[in-house]
Amino acid sequence: MIDEEYFEDEEIDESEFYAIRPNKTQIKKQIAAISTMAEQICELAPAQIAEFNLPERIEQALLDAGKMGRNAARKRLLKYITAQFRTLDIEAIEEKLARMKNKSAHAVREHHQAERWREQLLADTGNHQLTLFMTEYPEADSQHIRQLQRNGQKEAKEGKPPKASRLLYKYLKELIADQQVFPSDTLREDELSDEDESEQ
Repeated sequence: MIDEEYFEDEEIDESEFYAIRPNKTQIKKQIAAISTMAEQICELAPAQIAEFNLPERIEQALLDAGKMGRNAARKRLLKYITAQFRTLDIEAIEEKLARMKNKSAHAVREHHQAERWREQLLADTGNHQLTLFMTEYPEADSQHIRQLQRNGQKEAKEGKPPKASRLLYKYLKELIADQQVFPSDTLREDELSDEDESEQ
């Protein structure tokens, strides 16, 4: 059951904004964008929602909306959240959400890369794949990988639980993650370099 207190304070009153701002189309687009953002955030895990450091009432509303099906009650609750978001620093929330999406996309890519390398290493009876991997990740411990590789191949041959295979995946994923550089980090480094040059 939805907490009716959500709707006691503030609703999105478009006519009120129209009286102040003449561009109705732009206002509708802004409200729609904030509503879309609110819907995306409510679909995140509770721990991720907590990272936004939102007021407790808004955070709880997001958690409640995330548990609902796509019905009228959820739509009404999202309307309340959208109205509340408009009282906050929207740009900061947008930036945080963008960073989360970027990080999530990187995590998926890292998972696929680690899976691919593990399969190639376990399928290779020689050192070809390990040599290729070490060329791309020279900081890796080749002896550790070779040991996990051999143990993983032995497990598969003998039909044993894939303990070494899982350890190999974990180690490869850590190496791949450590080498990843987020675009936002690169941009920040460029900005700092520009500032340093301008000061000289």
